[in-house]
Amino acid sequence: MSSKLNRRRVLEAGGLTLAATGAAWGAHTLGAASGAEAAGSAQSTDDAIRIGYLPITDASPLLLAHARGLYEDAGVQVEQPVLFRSWASLTEAFISGSVDVIHLLMPMAVYLKYDLGADAQVVAWNHVNGSALTLSPSISNLSELAGQTVAIPAWFSLHNILVQKILKEAGLTPVIRTTADKTQNEVALIVMAPADMIPALANGTIAGFTVADPFNAAAHTSGTGTIQRFMGDVWRDHACCVTMMRSSLIEREGGAAQKFVDALVKAQVYARENRVEAAALLSEKKYLPQKPAAILRAMTDHFEEHKDIIKHPSWGGELLQFQPYPYASYTQELVQQMRNTLMDAPTDFLEDLDASAVHGELVNAELVTQAMQAAGGLGTFGLKSLERTEEISA
Repeated sequence: MSSKLNRRRVLEAGGLTLAATGAAWGAHTLGAASGAEAAGSAQSTDDAIRIGYLPITDASPLLLAHARGLYEDAGVQVEQPVLFRSWASLTEAFISGSVDVIHLLMPMAVYLKYDLGADAQVVAWNHVNGSALTLSPSISNLSELAGQTVAIPAWFSLHNILVQKILKEAGLTPVIRTTADKTQNEVALIVMAPADMIPALANGTIAGFTVADPFNAAAHTSGTGTIQRFMGDVWRDHACCVTMMRSSLIEREGGAAQKFVDALVKAQVYARENRVEAAALLSEKKYLPQKPAAILRAMTDHFEEHKDIIKHPSWGGELLQFQPYPYASYTQELVQQMRNTLMDAPTDFLEDLDASAVHGELVNAELVTQAMQAAGGLGTFGLKSLERTEEISA
């Protein structure tokens, strides 16, 4: 991978300086790390594939494929998936060669490819939807966020892109690296590891956060927070996280990458059709550390309970859904949206980037297309076409 791939650049993408990492990411998650996060080397001795993930339901297909023995059934050896606590530590492990496959924020995948020169490709979407904006129970209207702070998981995230749209639509101004001025209707955005968001909301450090589930569901079930908006109700069927694979694995003889994606796609079918059972597996096998009730809530639909805050009911944006096909229109629109989003991170690479060419360079759709055909075709995932028009409305 490129010599530009270094710890400082990864931390900048997350929104942190080296001096801030101990407090914000957690000192144990970076550098040498410890325990499972430090295990592994650039080349596994037995060619077993190594998966890295964050404890969010976006990663469910990767985890369920392991839990149900689907990788083994497909003829590929996969080690026990390794849990990371922050996007910074997960990304650092990937670029250092400690893991081969990760689920990653799609904007971060663009950054890794085009600013850091990572030799890797997106091979599938992990899911669509599955994120929300959660606020303190004391806030009943978005206007009350003026002068307050909202946490996001990374600068290069759909959460950052979409929460800024929501704030602007409400007449608020997102700001970074400064205290929000209530008289100017400003809202300060800060990067925070997902695991730290609920405690920060509870103690009043932040007024809200936007992140993937089950953190929103956990805040709801504990009474710590109230869901204000589902991100799938802002960008229809968007892919927050994708499956990113090292090119060396894609090119490995024996079709290991195809077998891996075959298993991943079968896991998505299982998750779509067996939500309660899937939630139980994620809890019982300790892939996700959150309480079972929060995981179950994140995996199931609660439209009736939240219908008053849903602006586009036909979109189904409140429900975490599983479909693996990576749409080219989405990638192109994402690059455009990244250019228009405030970030405290390196963005110069976006200026000369040809948005129409990114998909063909960043995404390998061949593996997942073949896997979907073997799993029953487009209809199995509620799809009708391999082309679509992006719909965004805050």
